[in-house]
Amino acid sequence: MKEPLLYKVVKPPLKALFTLVFRPTVEGKENIPTEGKIILAGNHTSVFDCFTVAMSTKRCVHFMAKAELMNGIGKYIFPGLGIIPVDRSTNGKQAVVSAEEYLNNGKLIAIFPEGTTNKTDDIMMPFKGGAVKIASDTDCDIVPFVISGKYKYFKKSVKIKFMPVMKVERGSLKAANKALYETVRNELEKEYGVK
Repeated sequence: MKEPLLYKVVKPPLKALFTLVFRPTVEGKENIPTEGKIILAGNHTSVFDCFTVAMSTKRCVHFMAKAELMNGIGKYIFPGLGIIPVDRSTNGKQAVVSAEEYLNNGKLIAIFPEGTTNKTDDIMMPFKGGAVKIASDTDCDIVPFVISGKYKYFKKSVKIKFMPVMKVERGSLKAANKALYETVRNELEKEYGVK
């Protein structure tokens, strides 16, 4: 399974532009394995989060994203970027199959378990169980991440932190999802000084 050519072509200039405009701080990227299957999972604050995650590693990041992105001009762009479309009307069953195929071929995928950008007053929304299910099905580890701050032009105001690898035991998905959620939330509260 080859990495998408369009991703390889557009990433360098987009990374340069994104880094210039938003100047994100990246911590813990050494926790992302340089090869082999792995899932990145964390909170979702903005449409720019995908760029922040992708620019943090040299590897190709295959994002699970809503299928609506494939409408219109998106159907010509996003498949070439390695996006895994999630049809929320079917609970994303086909997306799970596709994601597991990517992982079983040694790829890296990224998931925002909140399912959408957080527009609530809470610091984070509940996590859906897809990330831990896919990890369990493929015997794959998860690298949790936290994105904090706001995207402000030409200001160093956004930070992403990748935490140590988390293992998911088979048969304990509810507990694993709770552990993932609490790992991300606790770190996010720490970043914002919430007690």
